[in-house]
Amino acid sequence: PELEAVGNTVEATYYYENGKVQQEGFFKDGKLDGVWVSYDVRGNKVAIGEYADGLKTGKWVFFNENNLCEVSYENSKVSTVRNMQKNALANRN
Repeated sequence: PELEAVGNTVEATYYYENGKVQQEGFFKDGKLDGVWVSYDVRGNKVAIGEYADGLKTGKWVFFNENNLCEVSYENSKVSTVRNMQKNALANRN
């Protein structure tokens, strides 16, 4: 991983063997903290979510080719799950 001090946090970037970013996010006091983003081996975003003091919190979004899945966490436990098809999303003009 590539680690860089940013204020009172450490920004971490993990890479696949092909050099593409696998995950990026922050640590605070040695625990996952703030927004983390995960990518597949081709560089496509597959998940985005937030940690607070090492625990998953708030809404996380997981992406695949056909669907989006929104998962809400409370104290690192799943509270709700909502699945959506990408082609069902409306476009704004």
